[in-house]
Amino acid sequence: MDAILLQILNGLDKGSAYALIALGLTLIFGTLGVVNFAHGALFMIGAFCAVTLQRILNLSFETVDESQKDFLGNPLKVKTPYVESWFGPEVGGAIIDWAVPLAILFAIPIMIFVGYVMERGLIKHFYKREHADQILVTFGLAIVLQEIVKYFYGANPIQTPAPEALNGVVNLGVVIGMDIVYPVWRVVYFFFAVVIIGGIFSFLQFTTFGMVVRAGMADRETVGLLGINIDRRFTIMFGIAAAVAGLAGVMYTPINSPNYHMGMDFLVLSFVVVVVGGMGSLPGAVLAGFLLGVLESFASMNEIKSILPGIDQIIIYVVAIIILLTRPRGLMGRKGVMED
Repeated sequence: MDAILLQILNGLDKGSAYALIALGLTLIFGTLGVVNFAHGALFMIGAFCAVTLQRILNLSFETVDESQKDFLGNPLKVKTPYVESWFGPEVGGAIIDWAVPLAILFAIPIMIFVGYVMERGLIKHFYKREHADQILVTFGLAIVLQEIVKYFYGANPIQTPAPEALNGVVNLGVVIGMDIVYPVWRVVYFFFAVVIIGGIFSFLQFTTFGMVVRAGMADRETVGLLGINIDRRFTIMFGIAAAVAGLAGVMYTPINSPNYHMGMDFLVLSFVVVVVGGMGSLPGAVLAGFLLGVLESFASMNEIKSILPGIDQIIIYVVAIIILLTRPRGLMGRKGVMED
């Protein structure tokens, strides 16, 4: 039972990332009708926002410390971060330690701006083009962004630790009398994902802006005839979708050290999640994200792999094939979508 609960936790952890990325993908497809293969690159850019802020906070200047000597008896040069010199060692050290959570504030305006530029500068010209054209141009954009990141940050993964207070483990099973030890940051990531997902659904459900967007997703032409600039609202939703992907990347950095190809690693899986959940269905994207994350976690168990070697690498695609053969519109897709 302990092992089963641990795999469920692992699945929810991984499914959180899938659900967040798939949610942004579905927002873009549902509002603009665009298949955005550059969405994984937004996840990567968010992760490197955390890396960038960490480097900024660690910018230092050298001072000579007469109290410390090297082996030749010369005074040592000590590097002191500017943040510590401005706010003091304790406060400055805490700011550096909490660089990843602080990167949320750093990343939000950057991701909204990147999303706006991407939509206004490139993607808007492909709204009425075939999906194949959209895939080609956004996939090409993803490769360009990936290579830019590789040029400035290098090809090797960059360690981005969680705050020291959240870097340990917690016994989640103590309440039910079990011994289930799990990393604190992974628990934080899951609850962070739940808050973001809940915030997006609440925004769409309970605000006037969100209601207009949902109406535009259902019937864009009629909403436009009412005198509402639905295109502007959809552009804003593109920026919000970019911010969601970016925040998912920011908070994932302590789990998976950022590298230039991490966006591509999550992109294909996230598209599978979107298709399984139902193209254009936000609840379907979230449900499929967590469901496939849990299935992938169980498939990675040694007991399962000993019976079906390599099943952990293909389980998501096997499930996708089964669902699409039996229900082409996905788990929660609208009737008629992908069923022609």
